[in-house]
Amino acid sequence: MNYGFFRVAAASLKLRVADPQYNKGEIKKAIDLALKEDVRLLVTPELSITGYTCADLFFTKALQKAAEDAIDDIIQYTKGKNIAVIVGAPYRNRNKLLNCAYTICNGKVLLITPKTYIANYSEFYEKRWFVSGDNADEFSDKYECNIDSKIELCEGVTVGIELCEDLWVPAPPSSRLAVDGADIIVNLSASDEYVSKADYRRALVSNQSARCICGYVYAGASVYESTTDLVFSGATIVAENGAILAEGERFQRENVVTIADIDVEKLNTLRQKNMSFDNSTVCYCACYALENESNDLKYRFTDPHPFVPADNEKRRERCKEIFAIQASGLAKRIEHVGSKGAVVGISGGLDSTLALLVCVETMKMLGRDNSDILGITMPGFGTTDRTHDNAVRLMKALGVTVKEISIQDACIQHLKDIGHDETVKDITYENTQARERTQILFDMANKHGKLLVGTGDLSELAMGWCTYNGDHMSMYGVNASVPKTLVRYLVEYVAGVSGKEISSILYDILDTPVSPELLPPDENGEIAQKTEDNIGPYELHDFFLYHFVRFGFEKEKLSALALKAFDCKYEENTINHWLEVFLKRFFISQFKRSCIPDSPKVGTVSLSPRGDWRMPSDASFNAFI
Repeated sequence: MNYGFFRVAAASLKLRVADPQYNKGEIKKAIDLALKEDVRLLVTPELSITGYTCADLFFTKALQKAAEDAIDDIIQYTKGKNIAVIVGAPYRNRNKLLNCAYTICNGKVLLITPKTYIANYSEFYEKRWFVSGDNADEFSDKYECNIDSKIELCEGVTVGIELCEDLWVPAPPSSRLAVDGADIIVNLSASDEYVSKADYRRALVSNQSARCICGYVYAGASVYESTTDLVFSGATIVAENGAILAEGERFQRENVVTIADIDVEKLNTLRQKNMSFDNSTVCYCACYALENESNDLKYRFTDPHPFVPADNEKRRERCKEIFAIQASGLAKRIEHVGSKGAVVGISGGLDSTLALLVCVETMKMLGRDNSDILGITMPGFGTTDRTHDNAVRLMKALGVTVKEISIQDACIQHLKDIGHDETVKDITYENTQARERTQILFDMANKHGKLLVGTGDLSELAMGWCTYNGDHMSMYGVNASVPKTLVRYLVEYVAGVSGKEISSILYDILDTPVSPELLPPDENGEIAQKTEDNIGPYELHDFFLYHFVRFGFEKEKLSALALKAFDCKYEENTINHWLEVFLKRFFISQFKRSCIPDSPKVGTVSLSPRGDWRMPSDASFNAFI
């Protein structure tokens, strides 16, 4: 299976200016290397057959003829090979010369693409030799192929082609190509180098791939171009929807072939959700020249924690921004309803800790005292000394109003009232505690004229790991679009910027096993009920959640990506077991998500029934497992 991936390569070549005979040999070397790595599309730089810096030599018959002979040789060389190669060369069209990209596959030129925007400023003066391809003929007699800018190379993979300057103009051709159905844009380029240009070029490629929701393959001219006035660096970049998948080392004196696996299926899913991409009237050449039946994901980095930036500085910035979003949402709601403050239930666990920290930030925004926050700890049958003490210590250290209400007697009475044996520690026993706590919180919010702030997170909503009309409910839920893997880092972020006392409490909370604490502690007084022992590792479920909700991937692809991402941390059988658990729980828990309280969206994945995720509560999971 190819899992929707398509392997591409951008090559910067060792060449000789005005020597197509030599240059075709280097192109063949790049083809051979790419074939060994199962690359399906190889992109070379602008005018890679002749060299970009030939100047007035472009007018000579000898160079034009040598270029045509080199192309003919490469055409023959690709026969029987499962790869498409795009090379750059001049194209004679009667009395005009065009700067073109030739798409070659299996002994044929499939497409010739002329450059649209001819650079003619500062160090560039291409209009001396080339004309724009805007009015080029639609068909080439010599190669019996279309003159166009896009082609479907295999089923489901359409490639759009632009050349160098096309990317730098206000309205790049790739924008229209993407709207017209091109999944992958390639750019044959000869962008010279000077201080700071590399960063700008990288940003252009990244931003265009994001704007067009496409893969973008950029191949730049190498240091072997003429250095009469300019130096070229051989920049090679592969991007996908704003992310740089691979980037080659610049200023190398050998061929550089930069390879990456582009997820075309993911791009198409994102486009289906974006109504700017309506491909119903698209017309382009469909040749199906390539076989793309398998992909081993060798050149695909898959982040095991897609919600959490790996870079420390980026992660801190992300946490800071998320806190601002959460607190701003809560501040608006408190002001709108005229609330006297916030009520939050504090268990000593991660989620309630994060909610409390958001409330503190909200009071700061509103210019109020932390005493306007009423923190309530409600020890029950499963509460341990560690979590209880951390809850109380944290509230006191933050200066919030502290209230402790034991729920044990009330729960025992309730179990008697409904005729349930309290020694039977089943779901009724557990949920009685969750609903008793919620009742207390709502009533205390009413009594004190405050807003009840929910603590449940995105991962719990996805798995249905919450008590319906218990911790599932509140007046405003600040954590509902924050996944469990990110909750930990948000609390850690605050610990890192807090004083010694608060920091030590937060780090101990971070070190505490995740648990609802609805079953009695073990004989040592430690937490006996550990969430991940019941439903599986949250890092796996957050991984499945991200890729399933955002991209709609099938089970087989989710499994393959998880194996790649976690790199032997989990065996395949383990991944598949928890994946099936995730999918079943996700489907049967939709009824809980259909009536969750308002909550601010903080990331690209949210399960709000009013915004990001609309799903019938009774959908079958059979087709998905």
